[in-house]
Amino acid sequence: MDRRNVLKLTAFAGATGALTLGGVTSARSATGAAETHRITGRLPAGAPDYVYLPVEVPRGVREIAVSYTYDRPAVPAGIHGNACDIGIFDERGTGLGGAGFRGWSGGARTEFSIGAERATPGYLAGPVRPGTWHIVLGPYTVAPQGLAYEVTVTLRYGPAGTAPAAVFPPQRARGRGRAWYRGDGHLHSVHSDGLRTPAEIAAAARAAGLDWIVTTEHNTTSGHGAWDGLWGDDLLVLTGEEITTRNGHVLALATDPGTFVDWRYRARDGVFPRFARAVHRAGGLVVPAHPFATCPACNWKFGFDEADAVEVWNGPWTPDDETAVAAWDALLATGRRLPAMGNSDAHREPQTVGLPQTVVLADDLSRPALLSALRAGRSWIAESSSVRLSFGATGSHGGHAGIGGHLADPEATVRLETAGVPAGCTASLITDQGPMLTAPVPADGRLEWRTTAARAAYVRAEVRRPGGAMVALTNPVFLDSGRS
Repeated sequence: MDRRNVLKLTAFAGATGALTLGGVTSARSATGAAETHRITGRLPAGAPDYVYLPVEVPRGVREIAVSYTYDRPAVPAGIHGNACDIGIFDERGTGLGGAGFRGWSGGARTEFSIGAERATPGYLAGPVRPGTWHIVLGPYTVAPQGLAYEVTVTLRYGPAGTAPAAVFPPQRARGRGRAWYRGDGHLHSVHSDGLRTPAEIAAAARAAGLDWIVTTEHNTTSGHGAWDGLWGDDLLVLTGEEITTRNGHVLALATDPGTFVDWRYRARDGVFPRFARAVHRAGGLVVPAHPFATCPACNWKFGFDEADAVEVWNGPWTPDDETAVAAWDALLATGRRLPAMGNSDAHREPQTVGLPQTVVLADDLSRPALLSALRAGRSWIAESSSVRLSFGATGSHGGHAGIGGHLADPEATVRLETAGVPAGCTASLITDQGPMLTAPVPADGRLEWRTTAARAAYVRAEVRRPGGAMVALTNPVFLDSGRS
């Protein structure tokens, strides 16, 4: 059965920037092995962000399989060509919030299947219940000529089978008590657009000297249950999601396993605070990712009012990261104490897991302790586990504050100690007035600087290579005079 769809149908009333087209209606009963339908259509330049293709699923279907193609016409230099994502919602609907969400692969796959016993990575296994399902197309960019698509839907009949029980990672590892723990909070596997398996990521994390990692697939939670046997006393695996909107990406960091957070909105819709609250209800942190990345829809547009931290260093050091650090420092200068994170965002070889890594002072190696420390800014960022540092301030009356801490004293002596940094590096101590001390890292790795709370609202440290690439970056020590 062929159904040809055109973009002349009723707008979908749920998520903004969406459209529902006419779709497939099956007259078939539960007899027979399978049936296949083909849906074709064309989307114009300026198409809605999400286009829904309804598929009527009758009783007796054990598996739904979907494949798609679209054209890629030549475009003039400087113009984006066609790129179209795909996912699916089940009979519970497409309403914003994701009650019917069953999977998303973005543009990483051309086909997927869902059944009770198994599903393609990126998709959630479970019963294929009767009702109206919706395939969702996400025309990420559309060429001036438009985007012609063809979607093939196969319904396979038979006994449904039993969905396996999800096995999620534990929330605690043995650890070393109160200590500095190294981690990477932004990683992708084959469950979204990465090429590494979870096993390969776990091995790479151990090789990088990490104590904790967070799995953050794009717009799906299918990877949350894919780590059975990969954690251990030496590696804590936490779950999350990279909420990938058309106005930037944000990490739902270390949420409860199985928590899905919707992504189908823009800044102009005014709904992001609702989904930030959903992250917090699930016990996670809201962390805008690579906020100044230049790829389409990657640049962060939602502001930082709901953020718990910000990813200022994403993968190998680039001008985007330089801009992110400058913007973060400007927030600090206004009094917004927003901690910084660094993560690899590694997808595939040769991208390095743990470049960079966030080093957290936590009471133990557990999800609650790590998130408490990250929220408090008791952390710094390093390019690798070979880089070590300590940083803090001592007051004239004997008080002390470390990274993320607060020194209530009119005078302060700031000390930075580094080890394992490459030869020729420069260290800087930076306040709300800018860099106040910049010097080559001495042989013993120690720098000291005296200041007053009147001169510096905070002090943070950077270590850079001769060409300017970051080696290490700390969150601030905050200073005040101690007067109420």
